[in-house]
Amino acid sequence: MPAYLIANIEVTDPAGFERYRSAVPAVIAAHGGRYLVRGGAHQAVEGNLPLKRLVILEFPTMAALQGFYESADYRPLLELRLASARSEVAFVEGYAPAG
Repeated sequence: MPAYLIANIEVTDPAGFERYRSAVPAVIAAHGGRYLVRGGAHQAVEGNLPLKRLVILEFPTMAALQGFYESADYRPLLELRLASARSEVAFVEGYAPAG
């Protein structure tokens, strides 16, 4: 069953974040992930959803997603992101209809 990383990111250091943004796609792909949303335009239509830069990644399984996030190749990039942005991140299990 697919799993998703959903992140709401507020960039605080554009130069540092650009280094992260340019390096991370290869690491995501190496772990079987792909972008579904990568900071495009958004419009709130109900409630107060304070989105900044929305990112949604899809991985084939929750184990693959966790493997990516905890990997040695992502660790330096995670540190770079944490130093250059404020983030809210969640892992969400996908939906597979029965039958």
